[in-house]
Amino acid sequence: MIVKRLFLLIAIPAAFAAQPLMAETYSLAKANSARISDISFNLHDTSAQGPITLRQMQNTQLVQVKERSFKIQEGTGSTTHLKHLIAWAEAGHKGYDAIQLGAKKLPHKQPTQMTIGEIYAWINQTPNQPHAIGRYQFIPSTLQSLVIQAGLSESHKFTTGVQDALADILLEDAGFSSFMQGKISRHRFMTNLAKIWAGFPTATGRSYYHGYAGNRAVISWDRFDAIMKKIFPTKRG
Repeated sequence: MIVKRLFLLIAIPAAFAAQPLMAETYSLAKANSARISDISFNLHDTSAQGPITLRQMQNTQLVQVKERSFKIQEGTGSTTHLKHLIAWAEAGHKGYDAIQLGAKKLPHKQPTQMTIGEIYAWINQTPNQPHAIGRYQFIPSTLQSLVIQAGLSESHKFTTGVQDALADILLEDAGFSSFMQGKISRHRFMTNLAKIWAGFPTATGRSYYHGYAGNRAVISWDRFDAIMKKIFPTKRG
């Protein structure tokens, strides 16, 4: 059911050809964080877990990261849980109206009240600053690509529903369907997510974009893995 709902969101016109998309190289990962000793979950892991094999990344030095509290919301499906995790890592408490912290010249309206054309205008009028926007911190090139794929026009508002639908396209680009069908492992999917959203770590513990534009992972690989097990308890590592 989860996969079917995802396809209803992303299979808008046939323009959805799978294309490599530029990663979210800006995130809110620089926000203040606090170390926590535990994360509470309302889901139970009932699957048998096999041995974990970590993929070797470019930098093999394991690092420690400071983490912020994350709690899985009750009463929602796994896709919603995953998008909530992405938003927690990227947007912080501002959610759908988040704008990258490094942006000094902000738009005159909240992102959810802006049309896509107004967002493009703000980007063009404020060069030399980051422009990651919304719950999923879309950067300009990614936003433009997703808008084209979704068949949206510049007159469409950047609503919560539009943002979620665009995020679904990125999830599919990361291999969501293949993951749900057991064609790729949880760790492979996690690595793919880390290549799109800079707040997530690779197996080294660092963001795939560590140090670029101030990016860093806001959660450790082990904690990321534990949360993904809770969200997708039947999927192999």
